[in-house]
Amino acid sequence: MQARCGLLAALILLGSATQATRAQSPGFQIPHGMKDIALVPSGRYTLDPNHLGIIVKVSHLGFSFSIFRFERAHAILDWNHDAPEKSQLNAVVEAGSIATNVVGFAAELAGDKYLNAAKYPDATFVSTAFHRRDATHGSVEGTFSLMGHSKPLTFEATLVGAGPGFAGGPVLGHVIGIEATTTVNPRDYGLPAIFSEPIEIAIETEFDHKPGA
Repeated sequence: MQARCGLLAALILLGSATQATRAQSPGFQIPHGMKDIALVPSGRYTLDPNHLGIIVKVSHLGFSFSIFRFERAHAILDWNHDAPEKSQLNAVVEAGSIATNVVGFAAELAGDKYLNAAKYPDATFVSTAFHRRDATHGSVEGTFSLMGHSKPLTFEATLVGAGPGFAGGPVLGHVIGIEATTTVNPRDYGLPAIFSEPIEIAIETEFDHKPGA
């Protein structure tokens, strides 16, 4: 056990030393996103699960707003630099990955009384149109499907930052950081009557384009 712990500590120290050496190397720069989508080259971008927040804001019987999160999702963005309107987005959120600070309530929400994740494990969004308004704002129209119901839905999208990823190296090539918001009518998707007010959805995430992809 001591040998294993010693090896783990050595690996951690080695990794820290490597990062410190890189940071001190001549020409090394910590990348920062730029607020201009024109800097993003065409290609296939994959959602980064390490930089993802899916926040759902639901009225709590008119008294306050309850905040839920979905912890697992994956998405592919096929970005067209020369014709952004031809870009494509396909996203999947695992319904059973819902989280809440109310003890035991997440399992109930994922159950057949609410999201019925066993029967409908995924909520999906497939884009049908991209509309760019300026360098940092636009909208994405598409079809949102939940619990066997599919309806048109539009996300308002804001570019948080774009550009080469960390060191522009082999792990991250280019990055697009996006904030997207929308509102859904719970009646459209068969949610129980307790959800009587529109539900707000906010997504904070990054999409990564790796070299050669």
